Amino acid sequence: MKLRRRQFLVLAAHAAALPAAPRIALAQTYPARPVRIIVGLPPGGGADIVARLVGQRLSERLGQQFVVEDRPGAGSNIATEAVVKAPPDGYTLLLATTSNTFSLMLYPGLAFNFIRDIAPVATICSLPFIMLANPSLPGKTVPELIAYAKANPGKINYASRGTGTITHVVAELFKMMAGIDLVHVPYRGDYVTDLLGGRVQLGFFALADSAQYVRNGGLRALGITSASRLAQFPDVPALAEFLPGYEASGWLGIGAPKKTPSDIVEKLNRDVNGVVVDPDIRARLVDLGFEPLSMTLGQLEKFLAEDTAKWVGIMKFAGVKPE
Repeated sequence: MKLRRRQFLVLAAHAAALPAAPRIALAQTYPARPVRIIVGLPPGGGADIVARLVGQRLSERLGQQFVVEDRPGAGSNIATEAVVKAPPDGYTLLLATTSNTFSLMLYPGLAFNFIRDIAPVATICSLPFIMLANPSLPGKTVPELIAYAKANPGKINYASRGTGTITHVVAELFKMMAGIDLVHVPYRGDYVTDLLGGRVQLGFFALADSAQYVRNGGLRALGITSASRLAQFPDVPALAEFLPGYEASGWLGIGAPKKTPSDIVEKLNRDVNGVVVDPDIRARLVDLGFEPLSMTLGQLEKFLAEDTAKWVGIMKFAGVKPE
């Protein structure tokens, strides 16, 4: 017996909806058990604090624990590999950082590729840096510093937390755009003592690590690496005011194993964005020296592609070699 046209259309509509039903049910029931957020940086640091702050709010929103697990080492590669190898079910997440975009350049022998193997889920915040100078360094402003550096090439030493770290490449971008010659002095850890003592003259610091030295006059704040001035330091100019187009902030976000169901990724994106725009969370992030940052999945994918290309270009210019 032939089906009437109306009956056929109803059956076809039901059939088309069947593949979507399991995905919708999956997103509605997620999370059904605790979720791990793996952090590749040391416990107690800014990234760890942000992960716990966001994890706690996600626990409250979604009714399951979001547990932070610290696995520091190798530029966050240990943590990233653990997430790459985890089941793609949304129950193991990565606190992704700017360091992940460096991995392609610094560690070509890795068993994974961050862009290929990690699904971008959400951004949390950007991490501007502040350029600090020993008060003995000639030049009280960025233009004066640039003029002095051009007249005295190779006479200014700047410190970083190591070759290929964010504190290295933000300085290299400054060198490149200003057209000056600064000498890089890499450290394995903190370098503020040597900067205070004048053994190095310049360095870039996370805001949370620098506020006390700016306010007590121990170090001179010359510029901020974000595109515009920050409320925390309204009197410190953005480097972009003197070098148009300069912007060199780090970032923190959430990633998941690549084949994590799209409905779970979309749900997490909405919920993390909901946490980030909460006034209390925004205020807490600013207090910690971060700038709240939320994006749609489409914006995030574009951002990661552009950010990776930018840093790889800077590292090539600086002659950074794979480890």
